[in-house]
Amino acid sequence: MEEIRNKVAESGLISLDLADFKPRQGTIKEIDIAEYLWQGLALREKDFREAVKQKDWNEYKDQNVYIHCTADAIVPTWAYMLIASQLEGVVKHYVVGSKADLEKNLIRENIAAFNPELPEYESKRYIIKGCADISSPEYAMTELMKKIQPTAKSIMYGEPCSTVPIFKRKA
Repeated sequence: MEEIRNKVAESGLISLDLADFKPRQGTIKEIDIAEYLWQGLALREKDFREAVKQKDWNEYKDQNVYIHCTADAIVPTWAYMLIASQLEGVVKHYVVGSKADLEKNLIRENIAAFNPELPEYESKRYIIKGCADISSPEYAMTELMKKIQPTAKSIMYGEPCSTVPIFKRKA
């Protein structure tokens, strides 16, 4: 009887799962400046500064935070800066923008931590798995491709049983 072999494992392909680069669940918090608006229309500096001063910023400790305003109001730039100044040194990461903006930043950071120049990765053939529960998969895939392409022998998309060629280094 012929021995069963795992040809995918023997091929030297490195399979990268986008799920390995997504932010951990439960680490994302929101700060909506709309909560601080006077009558939902305007920001009163004195009231806003007092509210920021009284807020317990430790509720965001070691979290990833996005700061935005859901109300259709004119919010001065310094308001975002004032909140950011309170988050500095408390949170892991913060952005002014949407939750998607924050997730993209976190994905980019996680990808940046991957080192394709290590001997076990250099000049290898990669498969970027396509079925991942991740926000902005197109963004994550292209960021990962940018990271690995300089040292990759080839990059494919999909699963080992059916791949789409993306990049192949010229000999």
